[in-house]
Amino acid sequence: MVEEKRTLDDLKDLAPSVSVDEIAPVEPELDKLGRSYATGKRKNAIARVWVQRGTGKIVVNGRDQDVYFARPVLRMIMNQPFEASQRKGQFDVKCTVTGGGLSGQAGAVRHGISRALVKFEPPLRPVLKKG
Repeated sequence: MVEEKRTLDDLKDLAPSVSVDEIAPVEPELDKLGRSYATGKRKNAIARVWVQRGTGKIVVNGRDQDVYFARPVLRMIMNQPFEASQRKGQFDVKCTVTGGGLSGQAGAVRHGISRALVKFEPPLRPVLKKG
């Protein structure tokens, strides 16, 4: 018995052809207060994150980011989505984070901020996906 060998060209013929124009633009997901919400996870930490237009104030568990994440490297990790999307100082963030250690919590907040930014501005997805 001889099996047919399939190539990549065979699969291209099977794929439906959808043009970019046919895909509907993605609308931002905002609540009635103008915020986007997302959850982020890293290791054992889970963060619930709300993002809205503002001045760049970040509150973690009711405390300023400088108080909660005292080490500069943790604040840098948390702010990476804003750096990658060139939106530093344009959004206020309020989040609650539980579980894990400080490093995992900073990573969970970063993940949540990235997901919330994509819900706020869908065109940012490719930039933040790379990140």
